[in-house]
Amino acid sequence: MREMRDSELKMQSSKSFRLDDFIAGWIGGASSVVVGHPLDTVKTRLQAGKGYKNTLHCILTIYRKETAAGFFKGMSFPLASITVYNSVVFGFFSNIQRVIRKYRYGDGRHPCSMLDLTVASMLTGLMSVGLGAPVDLVKIRLQMQTQMVLAENLHLAGNMSSGSSIPLHSVDIPSQRLYRGPVDCISTILETEGLRGLYRGAGAMVLRDIPGYALYFIPYTIFCDLLTPDASSSPHPCSIWLAGGLAGSISWVTATPADVVKSRMQADAQLQRKYKGILHCIIHSYKTEGAQVFFRGASVNAIRGFPMSSTMFLAYEMSLKFFRSF
Repeated sequence: MREMRDSELKMQSSKSFRLDDFIAGWIGGASSVVVGHPLDTVKTRLQAGKGYKNTLHCILTIYRKETAAGFFKGMSFPLASITVYNSVVFGFFSNIQRVIRKYRYGDGRHPCSMLDLTVASMLTGLMSVGLGAPVDLVKIRLQMQTQMVLAENLHLAGNMSSGSSIPLHSVDIPSQRLYRGPVDCISTILETEGLRGLYRGAGAMVLRDIPGYALYFIPYTIFCDLLTPDASSSPHPCSIWLAGGLAGSISWVTATPADVVKSRMQADAQLQRKYKGILHCIIHSYKTEGAQVFFRGASVNAIRGFPMSSTMFLAYEMSLKFFRSF
């Protein structure tokens, strides 16, 4: 965001939203999705799935049963929607900083204090849920659908009368899919759960993203400043890459408990729903699996957060610098 802040000081506030922001946000976001989605699938399976002993076992199980393609399930939808999502997130973050500066200092170009950055980051996190919740829901449903079908088939088989001639293996079909793709997933959710169904887990996402974005943008800004002693110069690409990666790891690790709750609620099978709400999900998860369940996937988040965020910030900043050099 350092390059973006430097550019803002040279621009009138009326030109805060530009096409280059939109394109740079798409490039950065799309790059981060491609880099981070395989580990995101592993993270989701660890948090919301069953039968995995640890991260390595989860990776090997996915590969053996679903080949390398299994790591990229659910990627098409976030990749397609990342254009709008990242453009809005980064655009909103920039604009809300300008509003805060005008309100506090009477000048939209005044440097932001740490308090200003904190407020802007948290408001960005709150706003992002409106777009991010449906995207995350569809992504997780597509990532988890094999396990969801298996769980629902077992549930239905278990409810059959003892005299039923239908054997268990006839409904246990691991290759079965609930959804043909993102569009079918959305239409199915709207048909069976209504518009509210697309925002299942949104409350947990608010708990994750409000502090999560603060621990995303602020560390990035601090690390960029530390790695660029000369305040008048733009940060080096290596500094952007390192600052973005460290900020991503910090943000994702600290957000893991809320992310676990969000993933479990969003992956909850419609025909065998376990969780009535956020509090019920927390209590049920704690009683059945202990406190350690809320840190499941933390190591994956730490590892995945670095390349995703370093790629995101580097691609965004370099794209923005390129577009604004003309």
